[in-house]
Amino acid sequence: MVDAVRGAVEIQEELATRNAELPENRRMDFRIGVNLGDVIHEDERIYGDGVNIAARIESLADGGGVCISGSAFEQVKNKLELGYEYLGEHSVKNIAEPVRVYRILMEPEAVGKVIGEERVGPRKGQRVALAVVTVLLLIVGGLLIWRTVFPPVQVASVEKMAFPLPDKPSIAVLPFDNLSGDPEQEYFSDGITEEIISALSKNPKIFVIARNSTFTYKGKPVKVQQVSEELGVRYVLEGSVRKSGDEIRVTAQLIDALAGHHLWAERYDRNMRKRYALILSRRICTCGV
Repeated sequence: MVDAVRGAVEIQEELATRNAELPENRRMDFRIGVNLGDVIHEDERIYGDGVNIAARIESLADGGGVCISGSAFEQVKNKLELGYEYLGEHSVKNIAEPVRVYRILMEPEAVGKVIGEERVGPRKGQRVALAVVTVLLLIVGGLLIWRTVFPPVQVASVEKMAFPLPDKPSIAVLPFDNLSGDPEQEYFSDGITEEIISALSKNPKIFVIARNSTFTYKGKPVKVQQVSEELGVRYVLEGSVRKSGDEIRVTAQLIDALAGHHLWAERYDRNMRKRYALILSRRICTCGV
C-alpha cells in the first residue's frame, strides 16, 4: 500500500512537470483514487466493493490530485512524507456504511499534517482481515503512460486535407503490424484490421475509411499527420499483433490527429477464440470519438 500511494503521487508530480511544458489546450489532468479492499477478479474484469469504493474516491479528487480511502490512510499515514486533508464520510452505492476519504497534500509544508480529521473510534463490524487485498488506481480520461511512452504527434492541418472533414467523427484504421516473426501470419493481422473496419462501419455515427484506402499504407513508415491529411479524417487507429500458439497479444492506440495526442492505448491478451474486432470497436465508440 505504501508503494501504491507513493507511486500515485510520483505519477501526478511527473504529469504536472510535463504539463508545464505544454500549452494550456494540450494539457491533460488526471484524478487518482487509491483503496484497500476486496475485489473479484474474473478473466479480464475486476469488480466488487473494492472497485465501487475506488471509483467513488477517484471522482472526489481534484484534477492532478490523489484521494485515498480510510483503510488506505490507516496503512500509510505515518510512513510517507505527505500531508492529508480529511474530506469526511461519503456514501457509496451498494456499500452499507459511508467511506472516509482523505485528500493527499503533496506540498512540502504539509508533510506530517492531517487537516480536518475528526478522531473516531473503531467501527462496529469493521473487518480486520480482508480475504483479498488489492490497490486500485483509477484515472479519469485514460492512461497513466501518456507522455511517458508516446512522443507528441505532429498536428494535422484541416486546410491541407485532401478531402473535406466529415461532419461526424471520422477514423482511419491502419493495417496492424505483424510482430510474430512469421510472414505467414500476415493474413491474421490483416484479418483483425479488416474486422475492426467492418465493426466500426456498422455504426452510422462514425465515418470510417474503407479498407482499400488504408491498406495502401501497409508496410510503409507513414506518420499519423500524413494519413489524416491524405484521407481527410480526424482519428487514426494503429496497432500490432503478436501470435504464439493459441495465444494472441493485440496492442492498439487511438490518436486524435487534429489535437496531436493519443486518446488511449491498450494491450489485449486473449485466446484465439476471443473477438478482438468487437472489443476494439466498442472501446473506440466509448472514448468520445
